[in-house]
Amino acid sequence: MGLVSSLSSTNIAVSLLLLVLVFLSVAVSAVDEVKNGRVERELLVQQQEGDRVSRLPGQPEVSFKQYAGYVTVDESHGRALFYWFLESTHRPHDKPLLLWLNGGPGCSSIGYGEAEELGPFFPSKAQPELTFNRHSWNKAANLLFLESPVGVGFSYTNTSTDISQLGDTMAAKDAHTFLINWFRRFPQLRSRDLYIAGESYAGHYVPQLAEAVFDGNKNVSKDDQINFKGFIIGNALMDDGTDQKGMVEYAWDHAVISDQVYDKVKHACDFADEEEFTSAAACKEALKGYFDVYYLIDMYSLFAPACFNDSTFITRRRQRPLIRGQLAPRFFSKFAAWHTAPAGYDPCKSGVTEAYFNRRDVQEALHANVSGRIPYPWTHCSYGIRTWRDAPHSVLPVIKKLIAGGLRVWVYSGDTDGRIPVTSTRLTLNKLGLNITQDWAPWYFRQQVGGWTIEYDGLTFVTIRGAGHQVPTFKPMQALVLISRFLGNKKMPSFPWPSS
Repeated sequence: MGLVSSLSSTNIAVSLLLLVLVFLSVAVSAVDEVKNGRVERELLVQQQEGDRVSRLPGQPEVSFKQYAGYVTVDESHGRALFYWFLESTHRPHDKPLLLWLNGGPGCSSIGYGEAEELGPFFPSKAQPELTFNRHSWNKAANLLFLESPVGVGFSYTNTSTDISQLGDTMAAKDAHTFLINWFRRFPQLRSRDLYIAGESYAGHYVPQLAEAVFDGNKNVSKDDQINFKGFIIGNALMDDGTDQKGMVEYAWDHAVISDQVYDKVKHACDFADEEEFTSAAACKEALKGYFDVYYLIDMYSLFAPACFNDSTFITRRRQRPLIRGQLAPRFFSKFAAWHTAPAGYDPCKSGVTEAYFNRRDVQEALHANVSGRIPYPWTHCSYGIRTWRDAPHSVLPVIKKLIAGGLRVWVYSGDTDGRIPVTSTRLTLNKLGLNITQDWAPWYFRQQVGGWTIEYDGLTFVTIRGAGHQVPTFKPMQALVLISRFLGNKKMPSFPWPSS
């Protein structure tokens, strides 16, 4: 009995010791987890604070926070995209997140979107002053501007061959990777409703990125899922055939080209047959008459003035290099005139913006070009992107897929834009074959007709009366109404209201 009792006591002691060791191990692990979690949180805070923009040169006082910097999208190649995030002016915690993309391809969302269209800060001729945009879209949302793809603005790659590989596929992939990594840096914003917006060639960028996010949410971990709700695109390239046909029809209908030029194009170019018309020498010859007008007026806004210098000579339209490869629209993009850059309502504004973002103190404040080794100046549209490897002739299949997936989809069009006119967009949307749920009707801004709208099953189309290619530049108040209605999932105002 004594031996048995002794063995039992020993076993109990061993068991207790083991329990103590297990408890200590669990406790140590818990402490390590807490410590690791605290370290991770501290690193996140450091990263966020490292991107915090305290104040830009010449900036007016504002109460909202802003952040800017780089997010790596390919470690091995050293590819990094530049962003600028501006919180909403009021109750940012209650507002959705809106990502804005400009098109080109190769044009800066900061140069156009932030600094001349819908952001809060516009560079002024009285430099170094920035003026505050009273109709900034960060009244309706937290704004995220992205310079995409690499080679645009401050975004860069350490692998020079990346520039020759650019195309729609790479742009969408890198932008999706950017979003995943950006939300890892700002996890407190992950639960916000995300919407994507853009104009012009963003008619490709936005739906393709939307598809990448939509599909990616099915394959990524729960921690990397994005609360994506929908997208809105303006004066957007969506379908080569209808886009190009609409451009010529709009030009003739607005007395920009002659009957003779119009008739030649109609007879020589079969825009419905991609292979046929792109190889037709007669079509190419006929279109020269159409493109001649690009050197005379601003096709981005038919009624906007041209820019004159101090000697009262008209300045030449800024011309980017002809981009080769599979660029949409595949035929029009073969003409040099197609590659002119937009000027905006103030036709001389682009020079002011470029001077501001090329200042070293501005770049330091934005944490841009931190090494100072980007070998080219900041420009609205990249002069280094000369090839584009892939672009579908139509993004309508993608849009139909996303509508079927339950996303909110709006399209809008400034009706004085001749570059990607309302005529093109109407032809394109008709091609979708969606049922009309509310037919063509006016919407109102105060006491005036602001434009027209039609609602399809799954898509809303809105025109903005008197606006050019960059709608927020030309009609800032109406554009703010538009984006507020989109984000709030509300119809455009159907009745006038007092202006007071």
